[in-house]
Amino acid sequence: MSDARYGWVVVGSAFTLMLVGFAAAYSFAAFFGAFEQEFGAARGHIALVFSVAAFLWFLAGWPGGMLADRFGARRVALVGVACLVAALWLASRATSLAMLYASYSIGVGLGVGLAYVPSVGAVQPWFGANRAFASGLAVAGIGAGNIAGPLLAAWWISLFGWRGAYVALAVFCLLLGGVAAALLRVPQAIAQGGPKPGMDLRVAAKTRAFWLLYASGVASCIGLFVPMVHLGPFAQDHGFSAAEGVTLVSLIGLGSLLGRFTIGGIADRMGRLPSLATMYAGLGVMLLVWWMASAWWLLALFALLFGVFYGGYVALMPTIVMDLYGPRAVSGIIGLLYTGAGVGTLIGPWLAGVAFDRFGSYDVPILAGALFSFVAVACTWMIVEEKQILHRGQ
Repeated sequence: MSDARYGWVVVGSAFTLMLVGFAAAYSFAAFFGAFEQEFGAARGHIALVFSVAAFLWFLAGWPGGMLADRFGARRVALVGVACLVAALWLASRATSLAMLYASYSIGVGLGVGLAYVPSVGAVQPWFGANRAFASGLAVAGIGAGNIAGPLLAAWWISLFGWRGAYVALAVFCLLLGGVAAALLRVPQAIAQGGPKPGMDLRVAAKTRAFWLLYASGVASCIGLFVPMVHLGPFAQDHGFSAAEGVTLVSLIGLGSLLGRFTIGGIADRMGRLPSLATMYAGLGVMLLVWWMASAWWLLALFALLFGVFYGGYVALMPTIVMDLYGPRAVSGIIGLLYTGAGVGTLIGPWLAGVAFDRFGSYDVPILAGALFSFVAVACTWMIVEEKQILHRGQ
């Protein structure tokens, strides 16, 4: 197959890897109630299982990206799939929350980090003008995983119990993820050697734009992952069924899928950095809608639109890194930036659970998440203004 066509195979492989990885991750919402019953734990402690996993997958993306730049995305992604499978199987045998931290949190965190960043980085060198569109298709796998994970897990829990459901997820990840990872490769021109254009990681990390992007990731992710963990319990607290709560989380995934398919192509024409600022603003506004909502239809609308803005954000970040710094160390730079997102993700869902345990309400974390989303908007516009000043000076 020609290089021009094989780029789309890489997009499909990256999509599938993100589908299985994030299905394993976002299935957590379906297990939340089972963990409350099984271990009798507070919501803050249960939410920390997910928060640690998310923090680790963002943290692992940094070394995973650097390893992919050096040894190839295929090898690193295969190791990531192996970590996912082992984590889910061990989680099925957990007898305490501590065992879930040691199995699910660590294993899923490492597995997603080692599969996600190398695969999304592998897509970037294959495309030029349509890079944001191709990247959006690839990361649509996250949205697909967000839809499929909670629904599949809820179905398997009803059939096999929560332990059997984790075994089923492990098999799902092994079969699909193993094949997808094996199909990753870089364009022939890059594989044949020679220095790649662009900045290396050390130089990129010294730029002001890098740290503004980093700050935007920290700020936005404080609120971004709160509904992934707490929207289901929130719905049940307001009189809706567990199935309706899981459906809301899956609607975030559906919206995310729509955002990843549509926002990238629009951003290619309208400007990627202004589009990123718009995504952050949309997340903040939607969190305010969640804070005001009580009817299920309004919660569903929030979930769908929140997912659109979330999906657009995730689709745009890798392409902006490529725009700013080139292909030389694209996976490593993406991975280092994602450690900022990991910090926000570690803080947000965990403190939301702690706040609920303390106040009996999610008002404070929802409003704080909205505020930090608007901080992310300000960070992004500072980069836009800086680029405009530089352009006028040339």
